[in-house]
Amino acid sequence: MVSRIIVGVDGSETAAAAARKAAGLAAATGAELDVAVAYGKLEVERIDAGGEEFFFSNENEAQTLATEVARTLRGEFDGLTVNPRAIGGKPAEALVDAARDHGADLIVVGNKRVQGLARVLGSIAADVARHADCDVYIAHTH
Repeated sequence: MVSRIIVGVDGSETAAAAARKAAGLAAATGAELDVAVAYGKLEVERIDAGGEEFFFSNENEAQTLATEVARTLRGEFDGLTVNPRAIGGKPAEALVDAARDHGADLIVVGNKRVQGLARVLGSIAADVARHADCDVYIAHTH
């Protein structure tokens, strides 16, 4: 039984296609869906403007993207529970770690860069499949 699915997104059309596939699987199985955006190493920038301080970070940007994708999927799949997550680290590593930390039964990734030379050198999908402790679904996104 699948109770939690995690999908990684990065703002690309191929990632959006993988997210829609993951949402469809979650809706069909009654699972919760985690939409994850990896942001690498934490970077924070402070800006002074008119006597006020503003802080911007890549973690906040990742959380914003995850929230936007989650909102879109909720609109397309009525009743779906979607949890947006910003995760530190490289994409494949972050997805595998998040799946383990949050008890995901399935990781969904797109097949971006799984063709040609990248197939030999590696891709996010291949890295996730090699290291995941749960099932991995590689969605056809081309």
